[in-house]
Amino acid sequence: MPEQVPTPPEDFTEIPVIDIAPLLADDHPERDATVARLGDAARRVGFAQLVGHGVEPAVFERLLDATRRFFALPLDEKMRCYIGDSTNHRGYVPIGEEVFAGGTPDHKEAFDLSFELPADDPRHLAGNPLLGPNRWPDLADFRAPVIAYYEAVFGLARRVLRAFAQTLGEAPDRFDRHVSAPPAQLRLIHYPFDASARDRPGIGAHTDYECFTLLRPTTGGLEVMNGAGDWLPVPFVEDALVLNIGDLLELWTNGEFTATTHRVRRVPAERYSFPLFFTVDYDTPVAPLPAFVTPERPAQPPLVSGEHLFAQTAQSFRYLRERLETGSLTLPDGSRPLASFGREARTRSATPTG
Repeated sequence: MPEQVPTPPEDFTEIPVIDIAPLLADDHPERDATVARLGDAARRVGFAQLVGHGVEPAVFERLLDATRRFFALPLDEKMRCYIGDSTNHRGYVPIGEEVFAGGTPDHKEAFDLSFELPADDPRHLAGNPLLGPNRWPDLADFRAPVIAYYEAVFGLARRVLRAFAQTLGEAPDRFDRHVSAPPAQLRLIHYPFDASARDRPGIGAHTDYECFTLLRPTTGGLEVMNGAGDWLPVPFVEDALVLNIGDLLELWTNGEFTATTHRVRRVPAERYSFPLFFTVDYDTPVAPLPAFVTPERPAQPPLVSGEHLFAQTAQSFRYLRERLETGSLTLPDGSRPLASFGREARTRSATPTG
């Protein structure tokens, strides 16, 4: 059982920067200390800046070049890969397609892909809404650099997941059996220049639905909410990957880890960002680990990882919301509303009504 220590106050004022190079070698003498730093960041803040991650700069530069060339295409060219025409939520996301809980349409466009399975995979043929092949634009030298980046960060994410298992007092491979073909999504996001950015968000306030996210941005603009309800900027650190905890690790740890609410605000300059939303296999049941359930902290209701991800996605994408409204699509039983995890949700639940 992990050592039970008092949780420090949540009104943090800065985002920790952690050198995770020791995680890249299982026998590194600083590995345990690095694992402890990650655990502290996950408990207190829910965010960290990761340096020493080993993702080669050239891999990222090729991804960035391919992304710029794609978003420079005419809209009708990009819409040939429109996500609403896919059967497993892959492709181009135009400006205004996404709306988070209580927000206005996001001022961004994106290209979404995920763990690739062949078109004849039984799960895809059975109609799973998030599994199967990716859709690719007819653009030279696009797919290869995107896949190279995906594979590099996905491999790193598996090491981070093992570190989280260790800091929770579990065997490092505790979660490995749940990572065979997860709907772990990579988004290529473009925030166009917006002279009125002070008056509208780039992306609305939310938590991420998966286990955790590894984000590579090209500029600042990201903000996080601390325990006092204040919004703090995440400083731009060259070559860093921004880590944030998602809904599933908050649930698995019964609130020991925090899915921190965040947003992109005031983006007056053109900005690109590349989040990998790392998660576990679609059918994975997620319930609080016994070590974190006490009479004072009763267990949160369990969920199925992929069903939660799909339900949250369906409530935030315009093309899926329209299907919900017409009845051609229904949410999985027990689906939670948007923004049901994180500090903002805790604040709402603790606020008296009436």
